Amino acid sequence: MLRGLTRAGVGTIGSDEDYIRKAAKFGFQSVDLNPVDLIREHGLEEAVQLLESNGVVVGSFDLHVDWRSSEEQFVEGLPSLAEAAAAAASLRCFKCCTYILPATNEPAASFMIAATRRLRIVAEILGAYGISLGLEFVGSHHLRTQWTNPTIWSMKDTLSWIEAIGSQNVGLLLDSYHWHTNGLTTGDLLKLKPQQIVHVHINDAKDLPIDQVIDNDRLYPGEGVIDLRGFISSLQSIGYRGVVAQEVISPSVDQSSDVLLAKSQAGFDMVFGQVGVI
Repeated sequence: MLRGLTRAGVGTIGSDEDYIRKAAKFGFQSVDLNPVDLIREHGLEEAVQLLESNGVVVGSFDLHVDWRSSEEQFVEGLPSLAEAAAAAASLRCFKCCTYILPATNEPAASFMIAATRRLRIVAEILGAYGISLGLEFVGSHHLRTQWTNPTIWSMKDTLSWIEAIGSQNVGLLLDSYHWHTNGLTTGDLLKLKPQQIVHVHINDAKDLPIDQVIDNDRLYPGEGVIDLRGFISSLQSIGYRGVVAQEVISPSVDQSSDVLLAKSQAGFDMVFGQVGVI
């Protein structure tokens, strides 16, 4: 498994170049970023050289097509998706991810029908470039009631939805926080096949009842109560060998990026070391 970063939890890092260089400095092998921005800034050849010279790959990029709102907004975003997919493939990044809010103000049935069709279209476009789409279920209890009508927040329902979408290149973005807030166990992970997992996020949670854990108040790996040893060990056992990217969404912290990256590195050293992942 590759040690990865998102920009969540690493403080203020300006350019993608600085982001990549700092990731390498602190022992990370992957970064999640926008491939279009990186190529626009540096050109393709220089972008590839920047990544290769630092021993870093692009782990995934975010799906920026608005599939949750109107049909017009969705259609307007499709050309930019093809551009992003082409850019990602040129950097040998073959993972794109998006999250599923657990509720909506729209009628749930019509929202899910439209979302299924739209994500199938997204998957078809990404598939033309060899890219997989990862869907992240969001388990935080307070978000389940933030909007009027509940939709999907469990791994089981997300897997069922992926089956309904019906595209071979769609799978899970598995986040340890949402695994925790769903009350799932290592046994649930051991039932998965590695090809069902597109991407992985890691973070930790405060020692609170699960229904009181807040989505944007996360801890760094090893600082909280999530069984990260079991989480990583289970992924290793089923044969997952992809990126495990830190995503620590939390209130602003008045610390430098180097301090936060050192904290991140220490967390990975501890969690990965417990299960023998180098």
